[in-house]
Amino acid sequence: MHPDSDVASPVSADPELADLARQVREGVGRLNWRMRAERDLGGPGPAVLAVLSRLYRAGTHTPSELAAAERLQPQSLTRILAWVTERELVTRTPDPDDGRRSLIRITPAGLAVLREYSIQRERWLAAAMESTLSPTERQLLRLASELMMRVADA
Repeated sequence: MHPDSDVASPVSADPELADLARQVREGVGRLNWRMRAERDLGGPGPAVLAVLSRLYRAGTHTPSELAAAERLQPQSLTRILAWVTERELVTRTPDPDDGRRSLIRITPAGLAVLREYSIQRERWLAAAMESTLSPTERQLLRLASELMMRVADA
């Protein structure tokens, strides 16, 4: 998909930089889509994994904080929390500062589910890189991944 110049403002005054931005966006998007497709279809869905990942990375949250952080509707989060609580992937405890709220925390079982999902994706990615890329291309990809992390942190 190439944006028409008369429909949207230019991405950058530098056409090469604009083209690079498009290529990186498309490559990251396609790789993300493919890695999600490699998950165990019997396992948790993307929204559940996103909630578990958020709890792992950012720690304990209230349900409203989780909904806002993951841009989920409260009804959707209620279903997700019921699913993960039933499987003991998270705990819900009353908030000591406000008894009307609960605090959601990931459990060791939740961490194990999250780690298994990561291992599955990394296993697929390693195999794809091994079968597709030369050693030199792998070195370039290592450099590119470091650069993408720098850009993401900018």
